[in-house]
Amino acid sequence: MKKMRRSGFTLVELLVVIAIIGVLVGLLLPAVQAAREAARRMSCSNNFKQIGLALHNYHSAYNKLPAQKGGTNNTNDGSLGGNQLRLGWLPAILPFIEQQGLWEQISHPLAINTDGSLRTTPWPGMGPAPWRTDYTPWITELAALRCPSDPGTGLPALGRTNYAACQGDAVEYGEVGAWSGSNPLVMNSGYAEQIRISGRGMFVARQYTGFRDVLDGLSNTIAAGEIATDLGDRDIRTAPIDGPGSAILRDNPSWARDNDKIDPERPQFWRAGENLTTDNAAGDGARASWARGFHWADGEMQHSGMNTILAPNSETVSRTTADSTWGLYPPSSRH
Repeated sequence: MKKMRRSGFTLVELLVVIAIIGVLVGLLLPAVQAAREAARRMSCSNNFKQIGLALHNYHSAYNKLPAQKGGTNNTNDGSLGGNQLRLGWLPAILPFIEQQGLWEQISHPLAINTDGSLRTTPWPGMGPAPWRTDYTPWITELAALRCPSDPGTGLPALGRTNYAACQGDAVEYGEVGAWSGSNPLVMNSGYAEQIRISGRGMFVARQYTGFRDVLDGLSNTIAAGEIATDLGDRDIRTAPIDGPGSAILRDNPSWARDNDKIDPERPQFWRAGENLTTDNAAGDGARASWARGFHWADGEMQHSGMNTILAPNSETVSRTTADSTWGLYPPSSRH
């Protein structure tokens, strides 16, 4: 009588197959992850290309670039009545990045609250101050303004952005420009002269610039840069440290490193206990006000601006938690 043979794998064969599959997965997984990151980088670059084209189209239409830290200045109703000269450069290019619908909401009085209910008094044309959380356009997250490599999402941010206007290579008065609060600076004053000297970027706060102002040539001039947004982890790139007096920071941009503010064991993060502008006050409100890239429509440099004093991915330093006039805000990314 013939002995019946059972078809199938033995335990040893099965273990060998599993081991081979494990090795293949181990070899392929880094390649898959690299391919995904390459796709994210390509998407990020494409977003930047579209923003560059939008700036050119805006300039063709208006013969100037959008203002960084401009907008309306109705002081009667505080932050409800106007932008308080804090509107950034990005809202102006919305029609040129296929966001005409959102632009219409901003440029016309809007009578809808964030919960969909009707407002008794509509929001003004061009909206309220860009830090308000009860105005729908300001809390709208736009894929065109986000780099897929940056994982930051949701509260306490409003709408995040990973793209920032280049405001030059000087610390002094980069945030104020020719206006202090709601008052124009006297143009023959010491402040104004310092602003004229330091405002050498493609964008100058509260001042219109155009291609004719770019004396070094457009191909040799930085218009904008990528920035990483804050994740609440005390990252030196996204959580500005509360810096020293203005003269100290102006004369020594390496102040944070020279004074051992960065964790030597984790050089991408601040030392424990260092005072950051993102946690000077209790709660998420402080972090949302000062964390990098948290308000896409806000012209404050920590939200939508950058300067070229330090190398990319260097530390961010803010002189104060008020409407800061001094600071180090280098470009950064998570690529």
